[in-house]
Amino acid sequence: MVCVSAQAQPKKKPAAKPKKTTTSKSHIKPLEVTPLQRGMIPKGLLYEGNVKNAVRWTDKTGENIVVTTETGEYETKKSMTGDGYSAQLFAYHYYIRGGKVEASWKVTDRIVDCPLDIQVHFIKNSFNITDLDHDGIAEVWLMYKTGCHGDVSPCDMKIIMYEGGKKHAIRGTNKVKLSEKEVYGGAYTPDEAFKKAPKPIQEYARKLWAKNELEEWRDD
Repeated sequence: MVCVSAQAQPKKKPAAKPKKTTTSKSHIKPLEVTPLQRGMIPKGLLYEGNVKNAVRWTDKTGENIVVTTETGEYETKKSMTGDGYSAQLFAYHYYIRGGKVEASWKVTDRIVDCPLDIQVHFIKNSFNITDLDHDGIAEVWLMYKTGCHGDVSPCDMKIIMYEGGKKHAIRGTNKVKLSEKEVYGGAYTPDEAFKKAPKPIQEYARKLWAKNELEEWRDD
């Protein structure tokens, strides 16, 4: 009997798995933030005070502009103290849609009729536009101090952050170093929005506060 061996059948290749389509956060374009000189601010964008920062960017919400301003000190009209001064600060957010300026949110704070030393100012180099949670919507960071006193007591200090139309706030006081071992102030409280924010945002806020919490007296 002649044995005939069967020809080896080629192994079938496993069917290729369909490629998954992902919307990875890494695919979101980084923000491109453009500083604006005063003459570059659209005419329909209204603001009060002297411009400290003005920037423009585009994210998932559209084209955005933020302007921050300070009035500086000015004499209070009809002062109740007889020698009072006031000061205000503002932050404005606008959308540019169809070539038109559309108001969104506004932040304002002030000290009114102060007869002592007055502080109402954004903290230098604290303003920033980020996308820390990589969702394609910018976070706008504002930090400032307000105070009216004739000694070295702490000022009120705040971080205000907007992501889209959602406001986040941290409120407290700065630290004043009275001696090598004695520090006064520095407590702060985040609101519920910050408590529920993604960890990168919470961490950024903590570092921003720590970086600026110690009082630095200004000459300007």
